[in-house]
Amino acid sequence: MCGIAGWVSYRRDLRQERATAQAMTATMACRGPDAEGLWLDSHAAMGHRRLAIIDLPGGTQPMTERTPDGEVVLVYSGEVYNYVELRDELRRRGHSFRTDSDTEVVLRGYLEWGDQLPERLNGMYAFAVWDGRTEQLVLIRDRMGVKPLYYFPTEDGVLFGSEPKAILANPGTPREVDLEGLRELFSMAKTPGHAVWSGMHEVEPGTVAAFDRAGMHTRTYWQLRAVEHTDSLEDTVARVRELLEDIICRQLVSDVPRCILLSGGLDSSAVTALAARQLRGRETVRSFSVDFVGQTEHFVRDELRATPDTPFVHDVARHAETDHRDIVLDAKELADPAVRAAAVKARDLPLGLGDMDQSLLLLFRAIREHSTVALSGESADEVFGGYPWFHDPAARDAGTFPWMTSVLRQGMSGTAVLDPGLTQLLDVPGYLDRRYQEALARVPRLDGQDDPLERRMREVCHLHLTGFVRILLDRKDRMSMATGLEVRVPFCDHRLVEYVFNTSWAAKTFDGREKSLLRQAVRDLLPTSVLQRVKSPYPSTQDPDYAGELQTQIRELLAAGRSPALDLLDRDRLQSIADRDEHLVSTEERAGLERALDLAVWFELERPVLKLDSGG
Repeated sequence: MCGIAGWVSYRRDLRQERATAQAMTATMACRGPDAEGLWLDSHAAMGHRRLAIIDLPGGTQPMTERTPDGEVVLVYSGEVYNYVELRDELRRRGHSFRTDSDTEVVLRGYLEWGDQLPERLNGMYAFAVWDGRTEQLVLIRDRMGVKPLYYFPTEDGVLFGSEPKAILANPGTPREVDLEGLRELFSMAKTPGHAVWSGMHEVEPGTVAAFDRAGMHTRTYWQLRAVEHTDSLEDTVARVRELLEDIICRQLVSDVPRCILLSGGLDSSAVTALAARQLRGRETVRSFSVDFVGQTEHFVRDELRATPDTPFVHDVARHAETDHRDIVLDAKELADPAVRAAAVKARDLPLGLGDMDQSLLLLFRAIREHSTVALSGESADEVFGGYPWFHDPAARDAGTFPWMTSVLRQGMSGTAVLDPGLTQLLDVPGYLDRRYQEALARVPRLDGQDDPLERRMREVCHLHLTGFVRILLDRKDRMSMATGLEVRVPFCDHRLVEYVFNTSWAAKTFDGREKSLLRQAVRDLLPTSVLQRVKSPYPSTQDPDYAGELQTQIRELLAAGRSPALDLLDRDRLQSIADRDEHLVSTEERAGLERALDLAVWFELERPVLKLDSGG
C-alpha cells in the first residue's frame, strides 16, 4: 500500500521541477513510510511513497521498463489479489520478472494489454502509467473506489495524487472552494468525481482516465449491471459462502503481520471466523476492537445502536480463538485537539464526524504497533442491505438518499451551527435533490421487473453501492493510511458485489431480517449471540465529558475570535450550546460543535480561499 503523486506538463521541462515534484510526493509519506522514489523526464514527473507489504526487498517504485519506442513508468498504490495467476499468464506470453511483487505484474500487464488491463485485475488499486511511447498519462482506479485517486487539469497537462494534499502542494494549484464545493461538503451526497476543491476531481471508480496533448479521455471499464438472477436460494447462499472463502484466502496473503478489525457485528465477525478457519493450525488470528471508558457498563440505547459492541466482540474472539485486544479510549484522548488536527489533515476536509473519525485514527495507530495489514467488515451493509433505513418504508420512500433520513433526524450533519445567511445561500436540500435525481438516473434497470418494491430496492442498493459506501471507504482509507496501516475490504470484491446486487430483495431478506444471505452463509461459524444481534453501526462515545471537552474548545475558539471559520458559523448559537450543562447537549448540538471545530482546524491547516459568488 502506497501513496502516489505526479505532474505532466507538455510546455515545460519538468526535470527542472524536482523540488516541486518532491514536495508533492512528500505529502504522501504517511501512506508510504518505508521508501520514497521519484522519476523525472522532460514532460512527466512521477513520485511514490511505499508501504512494503508483498516482496519487501522488491517492488521499488517508480517502476520502469525501457522499450524501443520509449520508457513506460508506473507508480502504483494498492493490492492485486490475483497477481500470481496474472504473472503465470504473462510468463506464458513471454514476459520475465525481476521481482515477486504485484507491482511488476501490473507494469507488465500494462505492457501486454494497455489500458484494457484493469478488466483482468481483482483488487483495490489506484495507479498511474506514464507511457513514453505515446507521451500519455493513464490513471486507473479500482471498481469500487477502495483506493483514492485525484487529478487537477492544468493549461498544459495535469497534476495527480492519491490525496488532494499532493496536488495542493504544487504552487500552481489554487486553494479555492466555491459554493458547489461547500454544498458537496455539507450534503453527504458523495457525487461521483467531485473533490470539493475547485478544479480538482476524483477519478471515478471503475474508470480509466487518459491525458495526452489533445486533452483528457475517459473510459468506464466496470459498472454495476442489471442481470437476471436465476440461482435458487440454496444455491445463492452456497455461492456467497464460496466467494467469501476465496476472497478471504486471497486477502490474507501478506509478507507482514496481519489482523482483523472486529466490532462484534455480523460482518467483521464473519471475516474473523473465516480467517481463523483458514489459518487454523498455522497461525493465530489477531483481532482488535475499539471501546470507550465506561461505554459497556453505562450504555444507553439510541435509534441507531441497540447494544454495545464489546460483549459481542469477546464472544467472537473466544469462539474463533483469536489473540484479541480492546483499544479503550477516554474522553480526553478523543477530544485532544492534536488528534482532531491529524484527522482533518488526513481527510483534507472538515467533515464533522468528530469522535468517530478520531477514535478510528487512534484505533489504527494502536493497531499499527502490532500489524501492518488489517481486514475489515466494511461495506457488507451496502452489499447485503444491512442499514436500518433499508427496512424503513418512510426512509426508502422519502424522495432523497435513504441514509439522509437518519442523518437529518439525528441532526448528524452539523449544519445547524452554520450562519443562517450561508445556509440560505448553500440551499443544501436543493443540491441534494439534484444529486439524488442524477444518481437515480444511473441505476440499471432489469427488463420485466414489475414488482414496485423490487424496483425500488434495486435503486436503494445501487445508491448505497455507488454513493454511501464511498463515504465510508474514503474515511477508512484516509484514517488507516494516515497511520501507515493497510486495511483490506473483502466485501468490496467485485465478484461478490455483482452477484449479490442482482439477487432479489426477497432473497436478501428471506428470513425477515437484514443481511439474510450473509447470516445464512456463515451460520455455522459464529456464536448465536452474534447471529441474533441487530445491526449496530460504528460506535460513538456516550461520555458527557466528551461533550464538555468540545464546549471548552468552542468557548476558546469564540473568545479568540481569529479563525476565518467563524465567518461561516452562527456565533450566538455556538455560544449558547457551549454555555449549557454538558449533560443537556443534544446529538444535533454535539454534531454542530464537531463541525465548527473541524472547520477551524481546516482553515488553519489548508488555508482554503472561499469563492461564495460562484459555483452554480
